[in-house]
Amino acid sequence: MRPTHRILLQTTIPYAEDDWHIGRFTLLRDLLADMRGSDGLPRFEVTARNRDPIGAPDSVLSRLDSSAFDELWLFAVDTGDGLTAADCEAIGRFRRRGGGLLVARDHMDLGSSVCTLGGVGAAHYFHSKHPDPDPSRHKVDDTITTDILWPNYHSGANGDFQRIEPSLPLHPVLMDPDSPDGALHFFPAHPHEGAVGKPEQDASARVIARGRSKLSGRSFNLAVSFEPSSEQGPAVAVSTFHHFADYNWDPSTGSPSFVSEAPGDGLARSPEAQRSIRRYATNLALWLAGESVGTA
Repeated sequence: MRPTHRILLQTTIPYAEDDWHIGRFTLLRDLLADMRGSDGLPRFEVTARNRDPIGAPDSVLSRLDSSAFDELWLFAVDTGDGLTAADCEAIGRFRRRGGGLLVARDHMDLGSSVCTLGGVGAAHYFHSKHPDPDPSRHKVDDTITTDILWPNYHSGANGDFQRIEPSLPLHPVLMDPDSPDGALHFFPAHPHEGAVGKPEQDASARVIARGRSKLSGRSFNLAVSFEPSSEQGPAVAVSTFHHFADYNWDPSTGSPSFVSEAPGDGLARSPEAQRSIRRYATNLALWLAGESVGTA
């Protein structure tokens, strides 16, 4: 019998009602939990949780390598204190034993605790920590929400979608057998995405998708993949957790009160973009589990 893979969806903050707690990723959780194989059995068992109180190692992350989880989807929504050294070390051991890892952050310094993660952390660029090695990118892109500094690439309104530029060769997580050219073309949009890039010395990493700012027209990286090997499991670094948040898939689900931008409705009016976005999430889950993606 094919085993069910175990996924942990986790934020880097304790529960706070008016913040990006794990309850704001329920549509993703349900999508993955509802996936079935050809035998009708669930493909994934999904656990969704917030981190324990700040100031001590998280009870799950700090022991992740000895857990039964096969994948960690880490939504870094903290301001720099979301991961302890013990958490990072266990996540590193988890990946070295073959675990799949997705790390998503957001604009400026949001989620900057991931800088301390080995490997995948090096793919994330922030404002005050580990900035983009290209100085020309140290400039504001989203000029509408003026209290957010770089990196803050404007791919569109929350609730809209963006057309992506898949890199070639096409990565499995961007495959879509129902698309005319076999590729996915749409991600959720967000007014101020963060920055990711290929760590220079890591031969396992490559940029797999790019977006384009609707304000400046500048191209920017959306996702960086890390190929699995005998020494480490697969991983993906993502420019923003808003690619997976309920509010970006369906703005009627609501957002924290500090979100000031008016949402769009482009995604609600595009069944094709909706399908693309959900396909991307399910492709990620399969690839991080070491399963075939192309015809899944």
